[in-house]
Amino acid sequence: MNRVELSEKKFKELFGGHSGPLAETDPDLQEMLNRFIFGEVFYHGSLSDKLRELITLVVLTTNQTLDQLQAHVFGALNIGVSPVEIKEAIYQCTPYLGFPKTLNAINKANEVFKQAGISLPVESQKTVTEATRFDEGLKVQKEIFGEVIDKMHQGAPKNQKHIQNYLSAFCFGDVYTRGTLDLKTRELLTLCILSALGGCENQVKSHVMGNVKVGNTKDILLEAVTQCLPYMGFPRTLNALACINEMIPENK
Repeated sequence: MNRVELSEKKFKELFGGHSGPLAETDPDLQEMLNRFIFGEVFYHGSLSDKLRELITLVVLTTNQTLDQLQAHVFGALNIGVSPVEIKEAIYQCTPYLGFPKTLNAINKANEVFKQAGISLPVESQKTVTEATRFDEGLKVQKEIFGEVIDKMHQGAPKNQKHIQNYLSAFCFGDVYTRGTLDLKTRELLTLCILSALGGCENQVKSHVMGNVKVGNTKDILLEAVTQCLPYMGFPRTLNALACINEMIPENK
């Protein structure tokens, strides 16, 4: 099939009989969108459609493009992504975007769930307690980044140690330890969130190596950033590629 036929097939899989929001007012733009995103990008590489939609959801959450987020929650459900997986992908954004933007996205997702007759709340994926969240978070953090985490805690100035504690207990304890999405998926989604944010190149580089540590190859990282491209644009995509290539040179 050519990209026109591929785009029509993929668009129907995701969105059913909908023609797209611009089909009547801006058909040329809708055509460009459909053929590039759903006829090319969605077929590049080997990522599953479920993972592509989770990546798309976190980038749309990062961008706060909430109408499009709702459309992709609908599309994700159509291709078999579970409500819990959708929720966990959006929850993964919280440490990087803050609570307000995450709440905006969750509210939009909940509207789709209610329209689809999905009972709320979904099953909790919490795995830590107040007593274990720091230790479990630190364990995950060190699994991703290694023993340097101990040095970060030890070397933090006294008036900044609480930030390192929050990072371990909240970001990695409360969020990363949750169920349904495995560590490789969460770390890949984090790379996409940071890439879409822009201005986070130091963190992108750290999470490139974190992804490698948990088993994601350079090809997977490149495919994930490619999936982000139509939603975050070329400048941030090229910045992310530069970070990946710096940390994992092509000759390695």
